[in-house]
Formats: sequence, structure tokens, C-alpha cells
Amino acid sequence: MGIEDYGGGQGPRADVLVVTTNDVPGYRVEQVVGEVFGLTVRSRHLGSQIGAGLKAMIGGELKGLTKTLVETRNQAMERLVEQARARGANAVLAFRFDVSEAADVGTEVCAYGTAVVLARE
Repeated sequence: MGIEDYGGGQGPRADVLVVTTNDVPGYRVEQVVGEVFGLTVRSRHLGSQIGAGLKAMIGGELKGLTKTLVETRNQAMERLVEQARARGANAVLAFRFDVSEAADVGTEVCAYGTAVVLARE
């Protein structure tokens, strides 16, 4: 697996900055747009279920499930950024993920934070 298979986040030239902090050094919050989120629910396919079951017996990383979760988190984050951009924000502060089971058929991933307009100080 390459780094793209198990990592995520924004590229260096993102038009909407997403940070886990409540502020950004060198910037001030001009406007709070409000909460934004991106949500996706993914079901597991039979092949990964069987592979995960076998791997659970012998131990080790569940690479198929890892890749699926990374793709899911990245999709949720992309949707969050789309929401922020559509509402006129140029940043999302206090960014977080929430992951939970969805009715025993899949995994729900929600990316959320506070959309704001930042300006250089």
C-alpha cells in the first residue's frame, strides 16, 4: 500500500483551509458562517468481510478495511469543504471526524467543523 492508500487530508493549495484548531496564527476570523458537515455511509463488501475474518484469527492490519475507511473519510471531508465553499467560507475551524456503525450494515463517517471567513492580520 502506498501513502495515498492510508493517508488523507488537503493538498498544499486548497482554497478552503481545514484545521483542527480554533484559530489560525496570522489570521483573524472576520465572519462565522456556521456549522458545516460532510456525511457518507459505506457498506462493507463480502470480500473484505471474509478477509477481515481470516485476518482476525491470525492478527495484523486489515488493509482492505483500512483503504475503505480512508476513502470514506476523504469523501466526507470533500463534502464538508464543498459545503463550506458553497456558503462563502474560506476556512473550517475545529474540524473533527465522527465515526459510527450505521444499522449494522456499514460505517457512517461525518466530518464537521465551523465554517468561517478568515482574513490576514
